[in-house]
Amino acid sequence: MFAYLIALAASVALGGQILNESAWTWTLYEDAPIVLANEVPDTANLRSTLECAPGSSVALLTLYGSDTPAGVARITAGTVSALAEVEPARAGTTKMAVRTDHPVFAAFAVDGKLTITVGEQRRAIEVPAAHLAKLRRFAELCSG
Repeated sequence: MFAYLIALAASVALGGQILNESAWTWTLYEDAPIVLANEVPDTANLRSTLECAPGSSVALLTLYGSDTPAGVARITAGTVSALAEVEPARAGTTKMAVRTDHPVFAAFAVDGKLTITVGEQRRAIEVPAAHLAKLRRFAELCSG
Protein backbone atom coordinates (compact mmCIF):
# COMPACT_ATOMS: atom_id res chain seq x y z
CA MET A 1 0.00 0.00 0.00
CA PHE A 2 2.85 2.39 0.89
CA ALA A 3 4.53 1.80 -2.50
CA TYR A 4 1.23 2.55 -4.24
CA LEU A 5 0.92 5.86 -2.37
CA ILE A 6 4.46 6.82 -3.37
CA ALA A 7 3.71 5.97 -7.01
CA LEU A 8 0.48 7.95 -6.85
CA ALA A 9 2.26 10.98 -5.35
CA ALA A 10 4.94 10.79 -8.05
CA SER A 11 2.23 10.57 -10.70
CA VAL A 12 0.51 13.69 -9.35
CA ALA A 13 3.84 15.53 -9.17
CA LEU A 14 4.53 14.63 -12.82
CA GLY A 15 1.15 15.78 -14.07
CA GLY A 16 -0.48 12.35 -14.04
CA GLN A 17 2.32 10.52 -15.84
CA ILE A 18 3.67 7.39 -14.21
CA LEU A 19 7.21 6.89 -15.46
CA ASN A 20 8.53 3.38 -15.31
CA GLU A 21 12.14 2.48 -15.99
CA SER A 22 11.39 1.18 -19.49
CA ALA A 23 10.05 4.61 -20.53
CA TRP A 24 13.54 6.14 -20.31
CA THR A 25 15.80 5.91 -23.36
CA TRP A 26 18.78 7.60 -25.01
CA THR A 27 18.03 9.65 -28.12
CA LEU A 28 20.56 11.31 -30.44
CA TYR A 29 19.56 14.55 -32.14
CA GLU A 30 22.06 15.33 -34.91
CA ASP A 31 20.90 18.91 -35.54
CA ALA A 32 23.04 21.82 -34.38
CA PRO A 33 23.61 21.68 -31.50
CA ILE A 34 24.09 17.94 -31.31
CA VAL A 35 22.27 16.49 -28.30
CA LEU A 36 22.30 13.05 -26.72
CA ALA A 37 19.42 12.94 -24.24
CA ASN A 38 18.40 10.44 -21.58
CA GLU A 39 14.69 11.14 -21.80
CA VAL A 40 11.16 9.90 -22.00
CA PRO A 41 10.40 10.58 -25.68
CA ASP A 42 7.70 13.11 -26.50
CA THR A 43 7.76 14.55 -22.97
CA ALA A 44 9.76 17.17 -21.11
CA ASN A 45 11.18 14.51 -18.76
CA LEU A 46 14.98 14.46 -18.85
CA ARG A 47 17.56 12.75 -16.65
CA SER A 48 20.64 14.04 -18.43
CA THR A 49 21.84 15.52 -21.69
CA LEU A 50 25.14 15.83 -23.52
CA GLU A 51 25.24 18.77 -25.93
CA CYS A 52 27.91 20.14 -28.25
CA ALA A 53 28.54 22.26 -31.30
CA PRO A 54 29.75 20.06 -34.19
CA GLY A 55 33.54 19.80 -34.22
CA SER A 56 33.99 21.70 -30.94
CA SER A 57 35.33 18.73 -28.92
CA VAL A 58 33.51 20.09 -25.85
CA ALA A 59 30.33 18.49 -24.50
CA LEU A 60 28.12 20.24 -21.97
CA LEU A 61 26.78 17.62 -19.56
CA THR A 62 23.53 18.59 -17.83
CA LEU A 63 22.09 16.52 -14.99
CA TYR A 64 18.42 17.09 -14.19
CA GLY A 65 16.91 16.50 -10.77
CA SER A 66 20.19 17.45 -9.14
CA ASP A 67 20.98 20.40 -6.89
CA THR A 68 24.73 20.04 -6.85
CA PRO A 69 26.49 23.11 -5.50
CA ALA A 70 29.03 25.01 -7.58
CA GLY A 71 32.52 23.59 -7.26
CA VAL A 72 34.71 21.01 -8.87
CA ALA A 73 33.39 17.66 -10.07
CA ARG A 74 35.43 14.50 -10.48
CA ILE A 75 34.25 12.69 -13.59
CA THR A 76 35.23 9.03 -13.69
CA ALA A 77 34.89 6.34 -16.35
CA GLY A 78 36.63 3.05 -15.76
CA THR A 79 40.05 3.85 -14.29
CA VAL A 80 40.25 7.30 -15.91
CA SER A 81 39.13 10.54 -14.28
CA ALA A 82 38.99 14.24 -15.04
CA LEU A 83 38.06 17.39 -13.15
CA ALA A 84 35.37 19.78 -14.35
CA GLU A 85 33.96 22.99 -12.97
CA VAL A 86 30.29 22.74 -12.02
CA GLU A 87 28.52 25.70 -13.61
CA PRO A 88 25.75 27.56 -11.82
CA ALA A 89 22.42 26.49 -13.30
CA ARG A 90 18.75 26.85 -12.55
CA ALA A 91 17.38 24.94 -9.57
CA GLY A 92 17.32 21.21 -10.13
CA THR A 93 20.08 21.11 -12.76
CA THR A 94 23.82 20.66 -12.68
CA LYS A 95 26.03 21.56 -15.66
CA MET A 96 29.66 20.92 -16.49
CA ALA A 97 31.83 20.72 -19.60
CA VAL A 98 33.91 17.70 -20.57
CA ARG A 99 36.15 17.36 -23.61
CA THR A 100 35.14 14.62 -26.01
CA ASP A 101 38.81 14.04 -26.87
CA HIS A 102 39.74 13.44 -23.20
CA PRO A 103 40.54 9.84 -22.14
CA VAL A 104 37.64 9.92 -19.63
CA PHE A 105 35.16 10.45 -22.48
CA ALA A 106 36.84 7.70 -24.52
CA ALA A 107 36.46 5.32 -21.55
CA PHE A 108 32.82 6.40 -21.18
CA ALA A 109 32.21 5.57 -24.86
CA VAL A 110 33.65 2.07 -24.34
CA ASP A 111 31.32 0.85 -21.59
CA GLY A 112 28.74 3.64 -21.20
CA LYS A 113 29.38 4.22 -17.52
CA LEU A 114 30.25 7.62 -16.07
CA THR A 115 30.29 8.78 -12.46
CA ILE A 116 30.19 12.41 -11.36
CA THR A 117 31.24 13.25 -7.81
CA VAL A 118 31.00 16.70 -6.24
CA GLY A 119 31.88 16.75 -2.55
CA GLU A 120 29.78 14.03 -0.94
CA GLN A 121 27.26 13.89 -3.81
CA ARG A 122 27.65 11.18 -6.42
CA ARG A 123 25.64 10.58 -9.58
CA ALA A 124 26.06 7.79 -12.12
CA ILE A 125 25.12 7.91 -15.79
CA GLU A 126 24.75 4.68 -17.70
CA VAL A 127 24.23 4.26 -21.42
CA PRO A 128 23.06 0.67 -21.99
CA ALA A 129 24.90 -1.43 -24.58
CA ALA A 130 21.97 -1.09 -27.00
CA HIS A 131 22.55 2.70 -27.11
CA LEU A 132 26.38 2.84 -27.10
CA ALA A 133 26.47 3.44 -30.87
CA LYS A 134 24.60 6.72 -30.24
CA LEU A 135 27.17 7.77 -27.63
CA ARG A 136 30.01 6.96 -30.00
CA ARG A 137 28.30 8.83 -32.85
CA PHE A 138 27.83 11.83 -30.53
CA ALA A 139 31.56 11.81 -29.72
CA GLU A 140 32.43 11.49 -33.43
CA LEU A 141 30.20 14.42 -34.43
CA CYS A 142 31.44 16.61 -31.57
CA SER A 143 35.14 15.97 -31.98
CA GLY A 144 37.14 18.42 -34.06
